[in-house]
Amino acid sequence: MPDLAKSALILIGFQNDYFSPKGILHTVVEESSRVTGVVNNTLNLLDKRANDFGLVVNTPIHFTEDYSELNNPIGILKVIADVGAFKVGSFGAQVIEELKPYLNVIQEVPGKRGLNAFTHTNLYQLLCDNGITDIVLAGTVTSICIDSTGRSGVEAGFNVTVLSDCTSSRTPFEQDFYCNEVFPLYATVCSSQILLRQ
Repeated sequence: MPDLAKSALILIGFQNDYFSPKGILHTVVEESSRVTGVVNNTLNLLDKRANDFGLVVNTPIHFTEDYSELNNPIGILKVIADVGAFKVGSFGAQVIEELKPYLNVIQEVPGKRGLNAFTHTNLYQLLCDNGITDIVLAGTVTSICIDSTGRSGVEAGFNVTVLSDCTSSRTPFEQDFYCNEVFPLYATVCSSQILLRQ
């Protein structure tokens, strides 16, 4: 298990468009989020261990009004542009209300415009500057942003842990498949309860 003092808890996708009932993409992750308890489990981890992590980082995704930063998007990024999600300044792009009590310990890393929290951000430099050796991933969508960030983290030299009960995907099946079959190929998978017992 990671040494929390040398670990960064990286929060991905904790925004209204995914987690608010009014969010444009709420139905995409609603069932999996309910099954894993992603929001409540992440809040519980923050409540009990936020100050023990070397860093707690939030990496929200934001787009301009016309999505000009996306060049011929396909898949989920095309869906985001088509439905108008995560526009800067919109309700959907804002951090979820439940995270606001922890903003004093959460450092926001801006610049995420796609699947990977390392791309177009200063996340790598921030982790290095703070002596971080391990990254712990929480958020959504498991099969996309969590996986992309986790793989890049490994390639950048970090040890990666994915929290199975602090992440969610498009379906419970997809969540279980990634946690059981994909993530163990390059990362440690565990529940937040393991970190709470450290």
